[in-house]
Order: sequence, then C-alpha cells, then structure tokens
Amino acid sequence: MVRNKFVADFQLNTSRKIIFNYLSTASGLQEWFADEVRIDEDKNYIFNFDNEDHYAKMSAMRFNSHVKFDFFDPKNLDKNDHEFIEFKLEENELTQSLFLKVIDNSNDYDEEELIAIWDGLISKLKEIIGG
Repeated sequence: MVRNKFVADFQLNTSRKIIFNYLSTASGLQEWFADEVRIDEDKNYIFNFDNEDHYAKMSAMRFNSHVKFDFFDPKNLDKNDHEFIEFKLEENELTQSLFLKVIDNSNDYDEEELIAIWDGLISKLKEIIGG
C-alpha cells in the first residue's frame, strides 16, 4: 500500500475559539468532516463515512491550537499503519490571518484525490462557520 502524506493550509475568517469546536468535538466534526461521529466508552472516536466505521484515538490536543487523531483497526490492534489526521491552527502575526493546517497521513487515496477531498471538506466547513 502506498502511504500518502497530504499537507495543506487553508485560510479561515473566524476565531480560534469558534473553529476549534469543529475540529475537536464529535458534534463539531459531524457537521463537516464525517457522516456521523460517535465516542465510545473507551473514548475512541468512531468516524462513519459512507456507512463504514473508522476508529481513532485523539492522541494529541492543545486547546484552541492543535488536535490529532490516530486511526486504528479495532479487530487487529497489533497492526500499526499509523494513519492519522492532524489539525493545527496557525496565525500569521503580521496579517493576523488564521490558517488551518491539515496533515492527512493516509493509505487509501492518492494526492489528487486527497486535494479534492480536502478542498470539498474545507469548503463545507467554511460555509458552516461563515469564514
């Protein structure tokens, strides 16, 4: 399997406080990122895309700044593909512009597909937040 690491910056016209909820909570992520997002009793995030569940642990979180989800196969915990999605909020001090850096380390898509997917997801997010 080919591993693709997609990294892109998207400018947002909103505050860190508003956007961070959409990046770090099940209800916020469900609005733009996945068809459904649940959290189980072990605090695993379950992202549902096209009627298929994908399990992840929130492996890093810095309030209003950064969140990372490491994906895993609940049926094969020994398997370590190290697929993850990371969201970082970065501010340009000169222009006061806020950017969302997306890092997607994935096995399932090539670079062109990832660009199209993330452009669509971020467009949806911008519509929701008005930014």
